[in-house]
Amino acid sequence: MRELQRQMASLLYDRLAKSKDKKSLMRLATHGQEVMQPLDVLKDPVVIEFLDLPESPKLVESRLEQALIENLQNFLLELGKGFAFVSRQERITIDGDHFYIDLVFYHTVLKCYVLIDLKVGKLTHGDLGQIQLYVNYYDRERRTEGDNPTLGVILCPDKNDAVVKYTLGEQQERNIFTSRYQLHLPTEKELERELRRELRQLSMDDVPLKAAARKTRPRA
Repeated sequence: MRELQRQMASLLYDRLAKSKDKKSLMRLATHGQEVMQPLDVLKDPVVIEFLDLPESPKLVESRLEQALIENLQNFLLELGKGFAFVSRQERITIDGDHFYIDLVFYHTVLKCYVLIDLKVGKLTHGDLGQIQLYVNYYDRERRTEGDNPTLGVILCPDKNDAVVKYTLGEQQERNIFTSRYQLHLPTEKELERELRRELRQLSMDDVPLKAAARKTRPRA
């Protein structure tokens, strides 16, 4: 019951619905969360108020990671069904250079690895390049027969959606995703601000579609 109340307070339904079309939204309303494609497992934002971490410029990634490991059960509940924890700070070596992936999961429904990179500052294009490196490596070196392509997720407190769009291109909807995290449950003002942001994004996405429609419209 306590987890149900928490998910209601964190607007779980709204966060799951953001990445779905109208038909998927109706299925969500009648059948609950259905995982059929990578976008179905993404929440934005990810609410991790159970960590009891203060919002501070002094917060470092190692402390955030440690807090998530110490509250792994709650984190798995927040991520949603299908996530199984594999490892933390997993080292990969490429031509003598060592890199460390913050968190590695396996998704039992999508049948693929999910690599999570944690950031405590605003997302940069360099961060996106880093997760691309990890995903490409896993696909070539760790993926085995029966596994689907690896997914990469960056959790960050802030991001520029336009930078994400132009850096990732088609990868944004295929195998690399970004999501904000919140260290507290959203307030009414924050929910209103998030709604306005989503409406602006939808308006921006509609512009190319409307332009294409005008170009293809037959002349009288």
